[in-house]
Amino acid sequence: MKKILILLTFSLFFVSCEQTTENKTTTIVEGNLASAEKTAKQFPKIEPNRYNVGFLIMDGVFNTELTAPFDIFQHTIFRENIKAMNVFTVANTDEAVTTFEGMRILPDFNYVKDSLPKIDILVVPSAEHHLDTDLEDEKMIAFVQKVAKDAEFVTSHCDGAFVLAKAGLLDDVASTTFPSDIAKMREMFPQLDIRENTLFVHDGKYITSAGGAKSFEAALYLCEHLYGKEIAESLAGGLVIDWTLDGYPHTIIKK
Repeated sequence: MKKILILLTFSLFFVSCEQTTENKTTTIVEGNLASAEKTAKQFPKIEPNRYNVGFLIMDGVFNTELTAPFDIFQHTIFRENIKAMNVFTVANTDEAVTTFEGMRILPDFNYVKDSLPKIDILVVPSAEHHLDTDLEDEKMIAFVQKVAKDAEFVTSHCDGAFVLAKAGLLDDVASTTFPSDIAKMREMFPQLDIRENTLFVHDGKYITSAGGAKSFEAALYLCEHLYGKEIAESLAGGLVIDWTLDGYPHTIIKK
């Protein structure tokens, strides 16, 4: 009987230790993952002597209007003798943002609480609610207004133009947006000069594009504007894109 009690006591002790060890291991693993995620989140790679390009993202952002210019701009780091671009994402959260198509993206910076590097080029991709609830986000609109004051260029793709319009940035310049939303933009912002039958408009430091796959071309145009035709053609070739401004419907008001 004593032997049985001793065995039972030892077994219970062993199970308890095993459970405790397992719990500790789980906690340590979760802690390490959280720490690694936090480190990656806090320290996106920002190289000196480059243009800082911030992409404004939120739930419902469309993949193409985000990834097309991101691809073009990120590839500048592989070109020599130019001022390349640091590309990073900014959002109003530390949590993953889910695109309209379901891709999950962890933002590099939270503009609500993080200390951001100076943004030289702001990119506003289109998002699902850029015609309605996103325009009611006062903190987001204020962030866009603040960045635009010192940015060298402010760009939008597709319905990202609605965010710029709501921020009052397009009041004195020509602009465009997704073709089927031009009428809606004119209705919401009747004071604006909104162009149609054009795939992008460059007026001052603002470049607005029709979006979709043509977001590639609008980004390539900015690269040609900054770096020259040869670099733009090289970037296009690296992504197997035929690039030329000749015969391409675009509008340049001011340079």
